[in-house]
Amino acid sequence: MTFLYFLIILCIITFSPAETVAQNVEDTPFLIVLGTVQDGGSPHIGCTKECCKELFSHPDPTRKVVSLGLIDPVNKKNYIFEATPDFTTQVKELKNHSPWQAKELPDGIFLTHAHIGHYTGLMYLGKEAVNANLIPVYAMPRMKTFLENNGPWSQLVNIENITIKELQNEQPVSITSLLKVTPFRVPHRDEYSETIGFKITGPHKSALFIPDIDKWNRWDKNIIEEIGKVDFAFIDATFFDGEEINNRDISEIPHPFIIESMALFKDLQATEKAKIRFIHFNHTNPALDASSMKAQDVQEKGFKLATIADVFML
Repeated sequence: MTFLYFLIILCIITFSPAETVAQNVEDTPFLIVLGTVQDGGSPHIGCTKECCKELFSHPDPTRKVVSLGLIDPVNKKNYIFEATPDFTTQVKELKNHSPWQAKELPDGIFLTHAHIGHYTGLMYLGKEAVNANLIPVYAMPRMKTFLENNGPWSQLVNIENITIKELQNEQPVSITSLLKVTPFRVPHRDEYSETIGFKITGPHKSALFIPDIDKWNRWDKNIIEEIGKVDFAFIDATFFDGEEINNRDISEIPHPFIIESMALFKDLQATEKAKIRFIHFNHTNPALDASSMKAQDVQEKGFKLATIADVFML
């Protein structure tokens, strides 16, 4: 019986996610997934395809626009990446998962760029809603200028609902004694602002967050090398392949397809593949349904799909 007990314990340790073994959310910073869907949400406005039909009458509460929460229980601070159209519920989830009596609003908001799924949730900080007081918003120079000079966002600045903390490319920002965040430029449609990803570094582990990027070969960095430097990589998975986009010019939305990313990463060791969490799924993406054959294919190849409420210890 003693040997059998040992084997059971060994199996639990071996097959439990690394981020949840021998660590406690009360003494270690962690990330939590608050949303996985592309800007337009799911169901998507005007969609008549099978992927949305049932969702209009029976919404799926896990279909939230892409966002990560960052929680430091030692310093009692929490942060949110992106201010999405689902900002109201995501901020509440951030508070609820903070293992202390956290404030209703986050201690800071990090923005990647000025596309609707990534910053428009800021509107809920205005006087029509919570009328916040000087919530720090971390943004790159063009993003900062965009918010300061265009209504209604400029009103948030002028009446001090928010205060903008300017970021600089590749320059880390220490937000607590245990956490630092480093922004880096990525190629994307930059109509109003830069587009960036983030490296999020804790006392033990680190993560990449790249929800939007053009094809990997347009970036001046090697994504495989960047994955090798971190423990988790949340990367753009907007479309599974070209087949799902039958009413748009694909050149206008040049995200890396999941099938392209899997081909690029196919020779990685299993431990490297397991770092990858595909995120930012378009409503048409079959991998958004974890029970679909294509979602299962992704996981059988050694990769993972970001899921609401997943926790990653840092």
